[in-house]
Amino acid sequence: MLRSLVPRRERSLRPTGDRFTGMFGQLEQEMRDLMENFWGDGGQLATTNFVPSVDVVENEKEFEVTVDLPGLKPEEVKVEFQDGALWITGERKEEKEEKEKTYHRIERSYGEFRRVLPLGSMVKEGEIEAKFTNGVLKVSVPKSEEVRTKRIEVKS
Repeated sequence: MLRSLVPRRERSLRPTGDRFTGMFGQLEQEMRDLMENFWGDGGQLATTNFVPSVDVVENEKEFEVTVDLPGLKPEEVKVEFQDGALWITGERKEEKEEKEKTYHRIERSYGEFRRVLPLGSMVKEGEIEAKFTNGVLKVSVPKSEEVRTKRIEVKS
């Protein structure tokens, strides 16, 4: 009973169409990412990991994707749509550490990031728009006419 009262947060959108298309490729990539994130470069334990926050909102006409990318420039971000998924990649480069300073705490994260959002194949790929303002990326992914919900009037 208590479990049903706790709100659930979905981690990603479920793709439409064949559920298994690309599933094993995505699993393989996630396992590779997991190992890279754990071991980092050169076999050392990774201490930093930059994973931008993403919001995905769906309305009748489109998906609206918002990504927080503070400190990045538009040319450091790449947006692609392939195999029914929106790919957002980039890199936050590490600032050069000054040797004469004594660092007591370093909490800012750096490194490459990749967010893959399965949206299905029923989108208008040619009309996807991405805008980057003040460290926030907004991507508009219009749905094709076939996917949109059509209300049918029930007559008595």
